[in-house]
Amino acid sequence: MARIAGLELPGNVRIDYALTLLYGVGWPLSKKVLSDVRVPAEKRVKDLSDEDINSITKKLEEMTIEGDLRRKEREDISRLITIGTYRGTRHQKGLPARGQRTRSNARTKRGKRKTVGAFKKEMLAKQTTAKGKEEVKK
Repeated sequence: MARIAGLELPGNVRIDYALTLLYGVGWPLSKKVLSDVRVPAEKRVKDLSDEDINSITKKLEEMTIEGDLRRKEREDISRLITIGTYRGTRHQKGLPARGQRTRSNARTKRGKRKTVGAFKKEMLAKQTTAKGKEEVKK
């Protein structure tokens, strides 16, 4: 197992995939880093030499990834909220900030559906009888 940018990479996977496990590193950046340090993408993490790991780590230190990237994103969002922008208020309310519709979609941001509307007669009758029984017990 290799430790790169504070994360233990699994040993039995290819290095190009393993780098994508780092926050802020996708496939294109992974391929670019490996080509810059001249490490074959097909190599497994367990087969990397210490020299390879050090060169990959040095290359990734030049970029904003993992904790630094998370901190920067959090600061950017808090800045939007403090200056009172539209995007900031959307972040604050937990709604989509980039103009997506929320009437029929945005379930991920808005959460589980809550049904609002008229009750069926049966449900209403059950509720009233349950309340009546509680009052009798008191």
